[in-house]
Amino acid sequence: RVEAVRNPALPKEKVKGKSYGCGGLAIATASHTVKIDGEEADLTPKEFDLLVFLAGNNGISLSREKMLQMVWNYDYTGEDRTVDTHVKMLRSHLGRYRDNIVTVWGVGYKFSPEVN
Repeated sequence: RVEAVRNPALPKEKVKGKSYGCGGLAIATASHTVKIDGEEADLTPKEFDLLVFLAGNNGISLSREKMLQMVWNYDYTGEDRTVDTHVKMLRSHLGRYRDNIVTVWGVGYKFSPEVN
């Protein structure tokens, strides 16, 4: 925790050159793009990182704390609702694929390609 405070710009672990998707949702990490039915989605960098993390852990329920650690590179024991806000915004950009980000009550979220 002290190290994260001292150096908030620690490099995050990135997945290079991977592709994820389901149906018309295509995520390309190398080009840092998300396409929905062939149209490029306009995501913020943090929304993109969050989507890649969720898709890269396909079907695994992830706690908000885990997402804060891995996506934000942030070890924080207080309020974790920033994850909820980013998920809400991410879902709004995903159109009909919004339901592929499933809320796991009492835990956090997971990516499920079987939803659509």
